[in-house]
Amino acid sequence: MTRQKSFKRLVRARMAKTGESYTTARRQLLSATTPVSRADQPALVTTDERIRERTGLGWEMWFDLLDEAGGLNLPHREIARWVAGKLDLQPLAWNVQAIATSYERARGIRDVGEHPDGFSVNASRTIAVPVEQVYDAVLDPALRGRWLPEAGLLRERQATRPKSAHFDWAGDESRLHVYIRVKETDKSVITIEHARLTDAAARDQAKRLWGRCLADLKTALESGELR
Repeated sequence: MTRQKSFKRLVRARMAKTGESYTTARRQLLSATTPVSRADQPALVTTDERIRERTGLGWEMWFDLLDEAGGLNLPHREIARWVAGKLDLQPLAWNVQAIATSYERARGIRDVGEHPDGFSVNASRTIAVPVEQVYDAVLDPALRGRWLPEAGLLRERQATRPKSAHFDWAGDESRLHVYIRVKETDKSVITIEHARLTDAAARDQAKRLWGRCLADLKTALESGELR
């Protein structure tokens, strides 16, 4: 009989933060959609229903199997190889990485946003202007400095007009990836990934920075201030 130690640990951690009952905390975690606060992200990459549909097993069973396989003492690569063997997939397959990452988060091996090369954070906004205007606001140093106070820390690596741009973040050697796409006529979506951050504190700082700066960018572009 499986004991579900890993998942129970995750449920109880949520209970301690929210005051929810065990049943409610478990249901919210399995939905993978309800973080404890706006600063949190779901520990599970996807819902219990979806992972069960894709792999034949739910989260609680996967966590039990990984506990029994000694997953707590394995690096991410070995966990992924073990899961890949069970599913007859490549270690980089989405199902494999979703299970390995969620297990590591549940067991406290890996924090949300943590990767082998550091931490990362993502932020996005829908802006009611064409993609060309968004692209110019990111790539033109004069325009960029009006919504991004730390603009001087960016060193351009590669850019593809009007879809993407990649930068070094000179302050700490992290990387910034910017993606811009058309949402509908005269509307765009900008997504920023700040990667290779040194630790969870840097991740949290970047999350606050990009939330604030993208809000400023949206306001400035939609008001016509950035031209």
